[in-house]
Amino acid sequence: MAKTPSTIYVCQECGRQERKWHGLCSDCGKYDTFVEEAFRVTAQTVSKTGAKIATFRNTQPISYNEIESQDDARISSGIEEFDRVLGGGIVGGSLVLIGGSPGIGKSTIIIQIADRLSHGGKNVLYVSGEESERQIKMRGERLGLNADNLFLLPETNLEAILDEIERLKPDYIIVDSIQTVFSEKLESAPGSVSQVREVAGQFMIFAKSTGTPVFLIGHVTKDGSIAGPKALEHIVDTVLYFEGDRHHNHRIIRATKNRFGAANEIGVFEMTNEGLIPVGNPSEVFLQERPEGASGSVVTVCMEGTRPMLVEVQALVSSTKFGTARRMAQGFDYNRTSLLIAVMEKKLGFQLAGDDVYVNIAGGLEIDEPAADLGVIAAIASSFRNLQIPPETAVFGEVGLTGEVRGVLQAQSRAREAQTLGFKKLILPASNKRGLEKLLGIRVVGVRNLEEALDELF
Repeated sequence: MAKTPSTIYVCQECGRQERKWHGLCSDCGKYDTFVEEAFRVTAQTVSKTGAKIATFRNTQPISYNEIESQDDARISSGIEEFDRVLGGGIVGGSLVLIGGSPGIGKSTIIIQIADRLSHGGKNVLYVSGEESERQIKMRGERLGLNADNLFLLPETNLEAILDEIERLKPDYIIVDSIQTVFSEKLESAPGSVSQVREVAGQFMIFAKSTGTPVFLIGHVTKDGSIAGPKALEHIVDTVLYFEGDRHHNHRIIRATKNRFGAANEIGVFEMTNEGLIPVGNPSEVFLQERPEGASGSVVTVCMEGTRPMLVEVQALVSSTKFGTARRMAQGFDYNRTSLLIAVMEKKLGFQLAGDDVYVNIAGGLEIDEPAADLGVIAAIASSFRNLQIPPETAVFGEVGLTGEVRGVLQAQSRAREAQTLGFKKLILPASNKRGLEKLLGIRVVGVRNLEEALDELF
């Protein structure tokens, strides 16, 4: 009979388990990520020793028609932009993971939410594994908070946290952060794959069985993803990422996964001395410092979830000082930028092989949708020709490899956003022009290829 190993090696990136140490993980392709951990005991053994484990209260099958709808059961967090990201509000029994780089505002926004939730007579339990209760109190005083029903618990032991939850019976639970909490059932260190998976699983079972919303704060790695295994993102219901540069005043919360609403929905906030303040009209924020009379600048309309947003695309084309021209993109995909430059050289006759090309999305916003293709090409062409694009003109459209301008989704919402902000001319794909001729105060021009688009721009 084979002997059960006392230790295993677990990849800290993807969670793959091996009996021997390996330098390269065959699943995620990362080097030197295997860490030795004690072999986990089974749940049956744990139950015999009396250790606490959360279980669902009702395991009987329920008829689909007998389940009550919860479309109207959302709870407002007190912050409109945060409710937008969640899909309309907090859903009972949901498990929400909030990630972001250090110092970007995760703890600030979550304590503001806790303050607003506690004003409704609900008890909020704030579990802190990194800060003491005095540090959290100092942050709250700096933000001007006065939460009577907010309870702070500086604890990292999962079993002790569950005991306090059973005693207090809070209406909302906040855990800051998930990587600092550990379970006594496992011998591995806090933050390891096994611990993160076990702790998140226990909070998930508790949230679903009691209907209590749970918010988890998560650290991020160097590449910007949530630290720990990908299984952590699969366990939770909603994953929210903080975006934005610490050198800018605004912060963006993006929903990369949401079981209760639209993914890629964003909320825009401004960092002030009083905390994170919601921004009602983000387009004005991203366009307020747009230069006048400068070439290489154009406004494009992109969709972030269900919200249309106008952003400025900047480009700089200059002759290279080296043998090979440089291509750089900030806020836009680098490979997509290289592809669009190749299309310009082939279909428009632009000689860009000897020029450095730099593309930037002003304001620190990340754009990953193809509707910004026409804006990037327009900005590059403007800088290359040193010609200004009229400031009251906005563009959007996807560009194919043959130089055609293809239609995009939600063109009517994009056009109305440009009309609201006072733009006089809108260049878009010809297939999206139908139904937009009746917009007052704005001229809508449909183009089929890049030649027609540049003729309209210049």
